[in-house]
Amino acid sequence: MDDLTPARTAEPPRAPLAVASGRGSAWWTEGWHLFVAAPGPWVAITLIFIVLIVLIALIPIIGSVASSLLGPVFAGGIVAGCRSLDRGGGLTVGHLFAGFSDRLGPLIIVGLVYLIGSFAIVAVVAVCMIATLGVGGITSLLSGDPYQAGMTLLASVGIGTLLALLVGSLLGIPLLMAYWYAPALVVLRNDEPLAAMKASFVACLVNMLPMLVYSLLGLVFAIVASIPLGLGWFVLGPVFAASVYASYKDIFGAPA
Repeated sequence: MDDLTPARTAEPPRAPLAVASGRGSAWWTEGWHLFVAAPGPWVAITLIFIVLIVLIALIPIIGSVASSLLGPVFAGGIVAGCRSLDRGGGLTVGHLFAGFSDRLGPLIIVGLVYLIGSFAIVAVVAVCMIATLGVGGITSLLSGDPYQAGMTLLASVGIGTLLALLVGSLLGIPLLMAYWYAPALVVLRNDEPLAAMKASFVACLVNMLPMLVYSLLGLVFAIVASIPLGLGWFVLGPVFAASVYASYKDIFGAPA
């Protein structure tokens, strides 16, 4: 089978497994091993991906939408590359575009669902901010005291910001959970978009502890990678992508 061709399996979809919390750190280690197996292609893929995303984002009006829709397509191709490396095969720049050759429609649907969910969350957050500021503004105007009015308005801004952050997190985290493994499930297991997002959400939900360990380590790595003018991301980016594949194998099993 061509290593650019996503795998197919006739077996029933495997339910996501709950793994030990220590696996959260092991995913980074396994991601590093996949990176050092082909550092040159990984850096080339990262550079090309960054350039493409920047160029797409510069397109007026549709740029940001196109970036969101194509994100899962690029992610699916990178997953195919990780699978190839994991099996002892090679990694090429062509893997970045493997998602365009097969499962393009389902991958774009994943991106569309994520985009619609993101817009909905932004709308809810905006409503919360406006509602909070509106109440604060009316209260400050009725006070009649300019100093009290200013302090009340500042307080309402702070409350509105905290409320927006809370609401955004409560809605955004589940959406991210549904998106996390969806491209991999579409490409490696041939799942349909909504089924893949449901399975991804469940996988993250039953693995909250290892995901927490993984996320905290990722935060530390991101800070370190950003210090030397962000150049560390040419390593951390590929390691991150490979670590997602490593966690997929742990939770869903090795792809066929």
